[in-house]
Amino acid sequence: MTSTVLFVCVHNAGRSQMAAAFLKHHGGARVEVLSAGSAPANTINPSVVEAMLEVGIDISAEVPKVLTNEAVQESDVVITMGCGDACPFYPGKRYLDWKLDDPAGQGVESVRPIRDEIEKRILNLLSELP
Repeated sequence: MTSTVLFVCVHNAGRSQMAAAFLKHHGGARVEVLSAGSAPANTINPSVVEAMLEVGIDISAEVPKVLTNEAVQESDVVITMGCGDACPFYPGKRYLDWKLDDPAGQGVESVRPIRDEIEKRILNLLSELP
């Protein structure tokens, strides 16, 4: 059985994109991964792309997506990262709120510790999924 995990942040240009990429990388076929933003940016944060390339994951082709009710409904786990009340709530879903610094406007030096913390949380999440 695969679990569907949705990562949500405001712009879907940094934290949620890194989390989605790490879960796809480490989770493989056992997870379906979605990401979205409550107010998506036009492009992925270039410092985030660079930081992910440093660990061998290319997210340069990803595009920020708008958060929809359908994405939340089809997910088993919804992980928010600073989107606050913009995320719809549906009973029966598992919700987690990851407090992480926002990489918006920061250089790659500032993005690296955020990236590394996200990867740790992803590996922990994988140990909890069916």
